[in-house]
Amino acid sequence: MREQSTPPNGSHTAASVGAAEPAAKQSSMKTILGTGVGNGLEWFDWNIYASFAVYFSAQAFNDDDPTSAFLQTMAIFAVGFVARPFGGFVFGWIGDRIGRKHALTVAVLAASFGSLLIAALPTYDQVGVWSSVILLVARLVQGLAHGGELPSAQTYLAEHSPREHRGLWASSIYVTGTIGLLAGLLLGLILSSILTESQMNAWGWRIPFAIGAVLGLMALWIRSSMEESDVFEEEQQRQQQEEAKVNVLVALWQDRSRALRVIFMTAGLTVAYYIWSVSIAALAKQNLGYTDQEAFLASMIGNIALILALPVWGALSDRIGRRPCAIGGLLGTAVLYIPLILLIQGEFWQLVVAIVVQLVLLAGMLSHAPAMYAEMFSTGNRASGFGIPYAIAIALFGGTAPYLNTWVGDQIQFGVYVVALLVISCAVMAFMPETKGKDLAHDTPRSRHP
Repeated sequence: MREQSTPPNGSHTAASVGAAEPAAKQSSMKTILGTGVGNGLEWFDWNIYASFAVYFSAQAFNDDDPTSAFLQTMAIFAVGFVARPFGGFVFGWIGDRIGRKHALTVAVLAASFGSLLIAALPTYDQVGVWSSVILLVARLVQGLAHGGELPSAQTYLAEHSPREHRGLWASSIYVTGTIGLLAGLLLGLILSSILTESQMNAWGWRIPFAIGAVLGLMALWIRSSMEESDVFEEEQQRQQQEEAKVNVLVALWQDRSRALRVIFMTAGLTVAYYIWSVSIAALAKQNLGYTDQEAFLASMIGNIALILALPVWGALSDRIGRRPCAIGGLLGTAVLYIPLILLIQGEFWQLVVAIVVQLVLLAGMLSHAPAMYAEMFSTGNRASGFGIPYAIAIALFGGTAPYLNTWVGDQIQFGVYVVALLVISCAVMAFMPETKGKDLAHDTPRSRHP
C-alpha cells in the first residue's frame, strides 16, 4: 500500500497540497559549499585512515607482527564506525531540536579535533599501549562527528533544495565527499612518490591528518555564517505552539518500519561503496600485488568517473523516480561484482575498468540517496529519523567491510556476502513508495494537479 504523509494537524488543505516550499534565505552556492566542505572533510578523514593504515599501524601497535598490527589498526577503523549510531543520535537530536546548522557546526569541530589527535599521536615505542588508546579515542571522536555529519548535511541540503531538482542537488553531497576522498588519494600518491618507505612509516603518514585538522577549522568558519532552513524554522514554530516535541527515541520507535528500511536499503550500498571507493587502494597493494602508485591512481580515476556520473543519475532520478535509479544501479553492481573481482587479478587497466564500472553503477543510488532518505521522514523527525538507522547501517556493514575482507582473504567468498546484501537492499526498495517531488515543507506528496 502506498504511504502518504499528512500535515502536522492531520488534515490536508488546499494551501498545503501542491504548495511551493519556502525559498532559501541564502544562495544555492553557499548552501552547497557549506554542506559540502564538512562532508568532504569527513570523507577525506575516512579515506586517509584506510589508505595510510599500512604505514602507521606499526607506529600505534607492537610491530613484532606487522600483519597483526595492520589488522588491529583496521579494527579501530571499524570501532570508529561503532560510534556513528551514537553520533547519529546526538547530532540528530541537535538537528531536530536546536537546528541543522548547529549540528553541522559542532560535527565539523569534533572531526577536526580527532584528526589533530592522530596527527600528534605518540608511537608505541614512546608510550606503549597508550598510543593505541589515543588512536582509539581519536577514532571514537571522529565516529561521533561523522555519524552526525552526513545525515545533518543531507537534511539541510534537502530542505534548501527545490523539490523538482532535489535529486540533482542531492548529488552534490557525494560529489563533494568524493572530492574529499580524491584529495586524500592524491595526497597519498604525492607522498608515496616523494618520500621513501621509511620516511612514510616514520612521519609521512602524519601529514594528511594535520591537513585534515586545518581544513576542519576552515569548514567551521564557513558554516558559522550559514542560515537555518525555512522548513525547519516553520516546524519549530508549530511545535512551540502545540508543545508537540517528542523524545527522539520515542519518535524513532514510532517510525521503526521506516528506520528498518533505511538500514536494509543502505546495507548493500555501503559495503560495496567502501570496498570499491575507500579501501580498494589498500587492498590492491596488500592482496593483489599492485604498487602504491598503481593502486592510488586507479582509485583516483574511478572516483573521478563517480563524480561525473553522480549529477547525471541525480537528474535522472528527478525525471523517472528514485526507485528505478537506485534498484537499477545496485542490481548492476550485484551482477558484475564477482566478474569484476576476477578481472582485477591482472594488469593496471583491468583494475581501472573494474573500479570505474562499479562506482558508476553505485552512483545510481548514491546520487539521490540524500533526497530519498529526507523524503521518507517528517520535518520534526527528519535528521534523527534516518540519521540514527543510517549510522547503524554504516557501522554494522560499511565499517566492518575492510576488516572482514582482510580477515576472510578470499575475494570471491567476500563477494558472495556483498552480492547478498545488494539483493536485499533492492528487494526492500522494490516495496517502497516513490517519493520524487514530495513537498518537505508540508510533509505531503506533491500534487500533480495544483
